[in-house]
Amino acid sequence: MNRLTTLLALFAFITFSIAASPPRFCKCTCFTNSTIIPLSTHVSPPSSLNKPALLLEPRAAPASCATCNKAFCLSQRLPICKDAEEKDVFTMCFQRDSRKDQIVVLTFIAGTVGLLVWAAVRKVVERRRGEGVRIGERTGTGSYAPVGRS
Repeated sequence: MNRLTTLLALFAFITFSIAASPPRFCKCTCFTNSTIIPLSTHVSPPSSLNKPALLLEPRAAPASCATCNKAFCLSQRLPICKDAEEKDVFTMCFQRDSRKDQIVVLTFIAGTVGLLVWAAVRKVVERRRGEGVRIGERTGTGSYAPVGRS
């Protein structure tokens, strides 16, 4: 029982530590072509190599859907947006499922498949041992009586 509690606590810790905010994306559509740009937080590359290694640049602000606009798409200088004006650009922000959602779904699927495999293996082992009850066979106790005959 102690191992099961430890395993469940470890699984819960891993689930919550991996469950970061879901990734967001900006879909830029210029004319009839579109591309998807990830809106992620990352450290900007250092502007000069002369800085000491201990001075770290601040992280970028968390990207939100407010940054996904026509100016953002045009500033990316995408090949599909060449010669495009703001009236030719359409944007859409969306986010994918979080890692926690993916873990819950995959755990459910793995559990279901595991139970089906266990049931199939158990059935095969019972048949090999001869423990399975088969319909229509007489048992040694004589409890079977045909119906309808007097």
